[in-house]
Amino acid sequence: MVNKQQGTVKKWQDDKGFGFIETETGESVFFHVSEFKAQRRPNVGEQVVFSIGQDAEGRRRAKKVQELGFVQQKMAQKNKQIRQRNAKRSVQAEFEARQKKRSFLGLAFYGVLALLAATGKLSWLVVGWYAALGLITYIMYAKDKAAAQNGDWRTPESTLHVLSALGGWVGALLAQTYLRHKSQKPEFRVTYYLTVVVNMAGLLFLLAGGGLAFLERLL
Repeated sequence: MVNKQQGTVKKWQDDKGFGFIETETGESVFFHVSEFKAQRRPNVGEQVVFSIGQDAEGRRRAKKVQELGFVQQKMAQKNKQIRQRNAKRSVQAEFEARQKKRSFLGLAFYGVLALLAATGKLSWLVVGWYAALGLITYIMYAKDKAAAQNGDWRTPESTLHVLSALGGWVGALLAQTYLRHKSQKPEFRVTYYLTVVVNMAGLLFLLAGGGLAFLERLL
């Protein structure tokens, strides 16, 4: 409460519409009913908050007199709003940090695939497959979110999981992060991580030579 003082109404003459406030230092300060900001008349003994001003003749008087309880309530509400705003900022900062980490993870994975292909340990067809599935999966998540918002026909969760298991898990990861879709449901998240494990197991199988020739013929 900048430039505000606290005191107690010690005298009030209701018929004349003025009274006196005793400050915390024991000073008696005049105030008029027009400066009392509540929708009622002041009560003797109640605590108030006010600022010091002067009347037309230069005499000290209390200005903008408010109930202490009202001011404290307003301050509590303001502090609550500040805490809520700070909490939202903290959540947003955490979300943005998670975006960066997941984006880096996705790009790093594609980078590893490209490096393996460049060194002849993996077919470029496999890299293309992962890139295409990642894009398709992201689009399917976006389509499903739009359908959820518009009340249209939804994409089955099983379809999203199949796409993820086949190699679109990076697209799913980015969609969950940037679109904030399917990112809160625990059962879905657990199944998603299982699809990642399944896909990575399949990739390791290919890198070990098992089925790589078959996949290349299939593609």
